[in-house]
Amino acid sequence: MTVRVQAADFDVGAELTALRAGDARVGALASFVGLVRDINDGARVAGMTLEHYPGMTEKALEAIVAEAKGRWDIYDALVIHRVGPLAPCDQIVLVAVTSAHRGESFAACEFIMDYLKTRAPFWKKEATPDGGRWVDARETDDSAALRWQK
Repeated sequence: MTVRVQAADFDVGAELTALRAGDARVGALASFVGLVRDINDGARVAGMTLEHYPGMTEKALEAIVAEAKGRWDIYDALVIHRVGPLAPCDQIVLVAVTSAHRGESFAACEFIMDYLKTRAPFWKKEATPDGGRWVDARETDDSAALRWQK
C-alpha cells in the first residue's frame, strides 16, 4: 500500500507499471485519475489551490485504503494526491488497485475514491473571475460514499 501527498505531478503509466511490477498474481489493475476542470458550479475556474494537514491527511488516506483491503481481496493499492496550486487539465489524484480479478479492483478503486472525496482532509480554493472561493463538499459525493456503509 502506497499513499503519497505531493505538489509534483505524477506519471500515470510509470506509477501503474511500478504498482504491478513483478507480481504474477495480478490479473486486474483498476485506476482512476482526477483532473482540474475549467468550470465548476457554472463559473469559470482559472486555477485551484489544494491545502492539507501533513501527517493527518496521509493517515486518513491510509485508513481508507486499509478499509478497502479489509472489504475486498486486493493485493495492493496506490493513492497519490496533489496539493498546492493547480491549473485546469492538471492531474489532481491517482487511485489504483491490483487484484486477481477485475470486480475486486473496480469496487475497491471506486470505494477509495468515494471515501477520499468525503473523508480525507483536503481544502480546495478555486480562482474564479469573481475572486477566490472555497469548494464545499458535494451532496453527490456524500451520496456516493453512503452506498458503501455496512
